[in-house]
Amino acid sequence: MDTRTNDDGDTGRGGGLTTGEVARRLGVAPTTVRSWDRRYGLGPDAHTGGRHRRWTPADIARLERMCALTANGLPPAEAARLAREETPEDTGASRPRVDPPARRVTAGRSRAGSGLRLGDVRQECKGIARAALRLDASALDALLADAIEEHGMITAWTEVIMPTLQAVGRKWESSGDRYVEVEHFLSWHVSGALRRGARPVAADRPDAVAVLACVPGETHTLPLEVLAAALSERGVPVRMFGGALPAGSLVEAVRRTGPSVVGLWAQARSTASRPLAQHVAAMEWGVRGARRRPVVLPLGPGWAGAPMPGMPRPTSLAEAVAAVEQNMPG
Repeated sequence: MDTRTNDDGDTGRGGGLTTGEVARRLGVAPTTVRSWDRRYGLGPDAHTGGRHRRWTPADIARLERMCALTANGLPPAEAARLAREETPEDTGASRPRVDPPARRVTAGRSRAGSGLRLGDVRQECKGIARAALRLDASALDALLADAIEEHGMITAWTEVIMPTLQAVGRKWESSGDRYVEVEHFLSWHVSGALRRGARPVAADRPDAVAVLACVPGETHTLPLEVLAAALSERGVPVRMFGGALPAGSLVEAVRRTGPSVVGLWAQARSTASRPLAQHVAAMEWGVRGARRRPVVLPLGPGWAGAPMPGMPRPTSLAEAVAAVEQNMPG
């Protein structure tokens, strides 16, 4: 164990930033900063108090250069060599020292480069993009968990996760076959973070359940996964059936669960089956005189076009959550 790493909770006494403060500024996990120190010699030039590491502007500039180089696809060892060789003038270390932040800086906005065209986004997007491009699993999991915990599911998805996923998708589309692994890697870890961030729901009532499924032929499940997580955050019981559920199986699942709401995701118009949605909306159950039908929510861009009577079509995660909650019995 590195005995010099017990300074993360310090607030910067003695000048310079602590490892934890540096990690938050860069948008990476503290373990990543320590690993770069041990493996590539990118630690601070001086220590304060013997065991405590304090990072000066020159030290931080080297790490920023390391982040930029690895984000653009350079192997970490080579990126570290180039970052070490740069002079303080090259890295901008001569700029005035910025005092340590009083709180985490993740709520800010950033246009900084991570190798992706992120635009005007929250600071967390930069860190998540860098971790994904480095294929750094531990850092990515930590950053995703922090975003969900700090902002909640809806804001974390809308303002942090989705913009980063879109930027990775643009990078993939503009780079031929490159970065496909980054898109798959990021999507997998986002899916895991959504499940880990979902809260347990108390025993559900027979008449207060939401069924979520992709229509037949549709495998794009991530938007449904975040909807399921956001509903669980609000205590709404969910039955999640994932991608490409056959029509007969969907009908049977609705018949067996008797849900108040059925959300059907279609990414493409070619998979959005209006007859199937209308069939599910017409299903009935319950005793005679008190028969019930589910409210069907067409979800996703595949349903664009003429609206279907009695089927509200939410166009955002927040609208979908609100529509489900509004159609749950009180």
